[in-house]
Amino acid sequence: MCGLAGMFDGTGTRPMDRGLLRRMTDTLVHRGPDGSGLFAEPGIALGHRRLSIIDLAGGAQPMTDPETGVTVVFNGEIYNFPALMDTLAGHGHRFRTRCDTEVILHGWKQWGAECLSHLDGMFAFALWDPRESTLFLARDRLGKKPLYYAILPGGLCLFGSELKALACHPDLPRDIDTEAVADFFAYGYVPDPKSIYRAARKLAPGHCLRWRRGGEPQLRQWWDLQLAPTAGDPADVAAQLEIATRRRLIADVPLGAFLSGGVDSSAIVAQMALGMETPVKTFSIGFGDRAYDESAYAGVIASRYGTDHTARQVDPDSFGLIDRLAGIYDEPFGDSSAIPTFQVCALAREKVSVALSGDGGDEVFGGYRRYLWHEREARVRRLLSPGFRRVLFGTLGKIYPRADWAPRMLRARTTFQELALDDVDAYFLSVSATTERQRRNLLSLDVRGQLHRSDYHPIEVLRDHWRKADGADPLKQAQYADIKTWLPGDILVKVDRASMANSLEVRAPFLDHRLLEWGVNLPASVKIAGGEKKAILKQAMDPFVPADILYRPKQGFSVPIGPWFRGPLRDMVREALTGSLLSESGFVDAQAVEMLLNQHQGGYRDNSRILWLLLMFQGFLRHDAASRP
Repeated sequence: MCGLAGMFDGTGTRPMDRGLLRRMTDTLVHRGPDGSGLFAEPGIALGHRRLSIIDLAGGAQPMTDPETGVTVVFNGEIYNFPALMDTLAGHGHRFRTRCDTEVILHGWKQWGAECLSHLDGMFAFALWDPRESTLFLARDRLGKKPLYYAILPGGLCLFGSELKALACHPDLPRDIDTEAVADFFAYGYVPDPKSIYRAARKLAPGHCLRWRRGGEPQLRQWWDLQLAPTAGDPADVAAQLEIATRRRLIADVPLGAFLSGGVDSSAIVAQMALGMETPVKTFSIGFGDRAYDESAYAGVIASRYGTDHTARQVDPDSFGLIDRLAGIYDEPFGDSSAIPTFQVCALAREKVSVALSGDGGDEVFGGYRRYLWHEREARVRRLLSPGFRRVLFGTLGKIYPRADWAPRMLRARTTFQELALDDVDAYFLSVSATTERQRRNLLSLDVRGQLHRSDYHPIEVLRDHWRKADGADPLKQAQYADIKTWLPGDILVKVDRASMANSLEVRAPFLDHRLLEWGVNLPASVKIAGGEKKAILKQAMDPFVPADILYRPKQGFSVPIGPWFRGPLRDMVREALTGSLLSESGFVDAQAVEMLLNQHQGGYRDNSRILWLLLMFQGFLRHDAASRP
């Protein structure tokens, strides 16, 4: 796992500043502490930081093919590189290393841009082909590895694994994108392909960008999740998960696994234990608050499989990490589980360089509570006309008492409101980090005015993907939308930045693209059966994981920020949110922020989620101001 950065002159061959390239590359030292390399000639510059995982001696980058001069910098792992080496050798290619990076070079020589369809893994790379004066940027199918780019006036393209690399360039405009701010307060993250800066973009998952000097940059989607009915049984799930896990055990460095005590991480540890000759090194994080602590369940799995288990407790005392989050994520990022994710990555890095995780199990097999409610509500919507639903449920939603504090099953007002809406509008309501009213009150008049003039609403992010899954069953539509938004925008960003900040590589077997394509396309009836989420996965894991872990209520990897904001972090959060930086930013209404604080700290309402978003936005503003020239 590594970090890359670079510059490309799309209009000519202006000299490249090697000192600037080195500064861009060195901002990514955490992603690659084991080595660095630079390649620069007129019109093109590529930089790399390396975390050595495979072929420790022979995988230095940038890597250049001596015959063609094609040069690549690459971040990620290609799991099928041994098989690809054999295939390419059959076409006459000769390899100098046993490194997956060289497979990309030879794959480009053999297939051009179509080499992407041959790559099985997680990757982002930048490739320079001097024969055609062409820059080629590519990102893996699901967006496991990040890649930002910006095209400046005059045709200079900047690119890098993290936004901080681009921000090193003095000519990058740092104007904040108002639409991205609205998206952040709606979703809790800035969805692809936007970034928080108007001038910078994320290369979207499954996309590539090709730019021949003197021409125009061409953006193309090279992969999409195809939705088509399929069949399967628990035995198929177990077999596919075993294969996906085994593929991810290739490493020339120590390897372990995260173990939360939930279904997904327990399933991965079980598969690893069955396929490894030595005890699996496992790592878990616990909390002093038992309502948030799953460490006892992690201990059950560790004991069953005889793992070399390490656990650590996270409490408010260790919450100094809040100040570091803005620098780690570069953009506002509102998932509070970034805290324990960082801590478990730091814990794992003490003993291993690679860790497997259970990420993706919920998206693939229908594990989120919102899927269950969405599928049930969608069935009701199909029985009643839109007009009747809007009148009946819209009225009930207005008169029924608000109960935001209660479990979902007791929040009839929310259910009535969603039943009055179309599927996509209702799903947006269920995935939103804040309510429409909260955003309307919170965002400043100026921001609301800009959004009104541009006729922009954050639901458009979700609606664009919803249309592409038109005709699929309601559960599959929701899964497709999550795989395009929530998964790359929240889950994968959280894990990538937290792990890379600790120079740790994380691999996710559930996100093997073959397993994902098959699992998403299973009938809804086997994923959610009798109200049981991930039913087919749980049946498949029944021989490997105890029933009290498989069938206990889903807990999630969350932190008790609500009580912390009223207790040990009370003064810290108030000082941050009522200071001049946030109030003078022009993005939020200071009186609305004060009211949210008073309600929460007075015990009248749980505003912890929106307060956390504000705290992360304030942290971004502070970091952005400090990093400007």
